[in-house]
Amino acid sequence: MKRTFNSLLLLFLLFIAVNSHAQELKEKLASLAGISQIEKLESDHFTEKYVVRITQPLDHQNPSAGTFTQRVILSHVGFDRPTILITEGYGAAYAFSPRYQEELSKLLNANMIFVEYRYFLESTPNPCNWDYLTAENSAYDLHRINQTFKKLYTGKWISTGISKGGQTTCLYRAFFPDDVDFSVPYVAPLNRGVEDGRHEPFLRKVGTKKDRKRIEAFQKEILKRKAEIVPLLETFCQEKKYQFRISLPEVLDYCVLEYPFALWQWGTPSSKIPSCASDTKALFNHLVEISGPEYFAEDQPYISFFVQAARELGYYGYDTKPFKKYLTIESSKGYLNKIMLPKELVDKIEFRPELYHKVYNFLKENDPKMIFIYGEIDPWSATRVPTFKGKKNLQVYIQPEGSHLARIGNMPEEIKEKILTQINQWLAE
Repeated sequence: MKRTFNSLLLLFLLFIAVNSHAQELKEKLASLAGISQIEKLESDHFTEKYVVRITQPLDHQNPSAGTFTQRVILSHVGFDRPTILITEGYGAAYAFSPRYQEELSKLLNANMIFVEYRYFLESTPNPCNWDYLTAENSAYDLHRINQTFKKLYTGKWISTGISKGGQTTCLYRAFFPDDVDFSVPYVAPLNRGVEDGRHEPFLRKVGTKKDRKRIEAFQKEILKRKAEIVPLLETFCQEKKYQFRISLPEVLDYCVLEYPFALWQWGTPSSKIPSCASDTKALFNHLVEISGPEYFAEDQPYISFFVQAARELGYYGYDTKPFKKYLTIESSKGYLNKIMLPKELVDKIEFRPELYHKVYNFLKENDPKMIFIYGEIDPWSATRVPTFKGKKNLQVYIQPEGSHLARIGNMPEEIKEKILTQINQWLAE
């Protein structure tokens, strides 16, 4: 009986200690300038997890432009642990899952500060003035968050992001090189134009000749059966309530042109491509599974990304030559501006190369502690960062046959060991 009482007392004291610690963190969060609406979240991996809002200037160079609230998710391990700053390029919804744990936070048992990008989901200003959606403003958002949370977490800081989030890691580092101790951008392109020009040649060489022939044959078969497939596409889009700025035959053209990029990006084996002798429905189902029409629809979740791609992040073009006689469109040139931007911005955005040059020159003229991860067959690796000679800290690793899903954890063991050794050395400095 006494032993049972002691056990219950121990559990009670432990409960009190945990709740006292949680209250301490919540009070510290509430004391930070600009922080509001602190809400507790569940987590399978962290002792505490909160979503908070931080007030940000719409234009960091012009405070009179007004403010908006940016959504930040804090996952806490300990004040004495390293802190991972996740420079997300899109929305934060998936990070709300109790199961979510980013790779570095798991490897390093680190705190995690996940920042939703401005103009996505709940971090969208109202009214939505596109003038303030710039890479520079996003870098200043991250700087302000970094400076705010450093009042709580004084250990090592690591910035990381995936895809557009990896781009964000790079540009943030170029604007504020000393905010973090080191960075790990995953599959981060460095594009130099709206239609960069390096992706199309990449797709003409990636994989085996057999793979590429099978892909092109499938594309042509879809276009040859356009009369049969457009009605299927119409029904599909009506059910999904997709709206387009162009005709359905043109939408189909773009789905077909996008197909090889999407296939290689996510590492879909060419063996999954149905035979050209398959029935039309089977061909259509495979097409929309890999390269669906939603990507070209109006009012879709990626519209803020398209604004940035057209303005300064860059994008890719399509190789139409093999399909010229089958296409409804005369040319794909300028398609991003024509069909994927908000209506009010069509023909009103010109690409600014300054950001590309800023990031490129920062990497060229400095040797920042940065580990870049890429996949060999990922078309985005066509515009990966250059490997400059004489750099000790700036390191680029390419996963053999890896896709846009390339991570430290799925690297070959030898490369994985090398990366982790380097990270642990930097943490120990």
